[in-house]
Amino acid sequence: MCICGRLLSRRDWLTMTMASAAALADSEALAEESSADVYAVLRTAVSVDLHTHAAGMIFAAGVSDKLAAGMRAGNLSAVCLAHVPDGPVIGRRADGVLGLTRQPEPGELYKGHMRRLDWVDRLVSQGGIRRVVTVAELQDAKAKGDPAMIQDVEGCDFLDAKLERLEEAFKRGIRIVQLVHYIPNDIGDFQTGEVVHNGLTEFGAKVVRELNRLGVVIDVAHATEAMTRDVAKATSKPLLLSHAALQGSRAMGESPLAARQISQQHARMVAAGGGVIGIWHFFPGIARYVQGIREMVDVVGVEHVGVGTDQQTSPGTLQDYAAFPRLVDGMLKSGFSAEDVGKMLGGNFLRLWQDVSRPA
Repeated sequence: MCICGRLLSRRDWLTMTMASAAALADSEALAEESSADVYAVLRTAVSVDLHTHAAGMIFAAGVSDKLAAGMRAGNLSAVCLAHVPDGPVIGRRADGVLGLTRQPEPGELYKGHMRRLDWVDRLVSQGGIRRVVTVAELQDAKAKGDPAMIQDVEGCDFLDAKLERLEEAFKRGIRIVQLVHYIPNDIGDFQTGEVVHNGLTEFGAKVVRELNRLGVVIDVAHATEAMTRDVAKATSKPLLLSHAALQGSRAMGESPLAARQISQQHARMVAAGGGVIGIWHFFPGIARYVQGIREMVDVVGVEHVGVGTDQQTSPGTLQDYAAFPRLVDGMLKSGFSAEDVGKMLGGNFLRLWQDVSRPA
């Protein structure tokens, strides 16, 4: 049983499962049926989940239309769907945190990465979801009511020091690249691992420049604060930090994910260059999820916050996209204006993606 950053003990699992039950009750208390105001926002806004594994669907062998159906039910416009190249070689360490369990065979992670790209191609052809590679295509999908997918990869562990593989990934449709995940690589340090590079490496700087050239969004989720600082200096484009929460979040409370939270300074570094920070869904209820969003807004401003659920197989507040209107309802009832909710649902990301896509 895993969650972003940690394989859960039985106690952790029970705690999170109880939180999920509380989330359902909380959602029902917010609105049995979402109000006209909620649907007015959802009709107008291009809504994007900035990081998802589609409740574990991305790890499956077969494809179905379940993801598209949930998005339609919840009026969610698009998802940034991430596969995980280091998946075959990570597992529980002695401290319970996800990490390297064995050394990959030569070329193993690249081959696995290519197989997942093939799987995404099948999802697009058979799963009722439209792949979009530009902001204009995303806006067109919204106008036509087509559930959309922005292709994402969580970690550059498929590169094997071959920079040309980034352009290969771009040609296969990837538009978001996260630099590090859960195993050491030659790009930089990740939050839950041993610090070996003290930031971004020389090769990592080349990766940043190449992604800038290609017009691919750089995701610094999982990167240490020092690495994020170096990436912010190296990039000519705004950054995404797709899924996290504020360090010491009162809304989350005590959490096995504390090592993956980010400090106020860390958050401000991302926002300073026009970046966006997605807030994950690991909160005990919709109301607390909204509080977690508010915590980040209070630090970086509403123009730099988004929703990046990290929806996967572990319990969470938005495990079913059909419940997405309840989050919007909670945001509106908490005092956010419809305009600000629209920005956080997707407007901020569209601005970032447009900026990244412009020629360097």
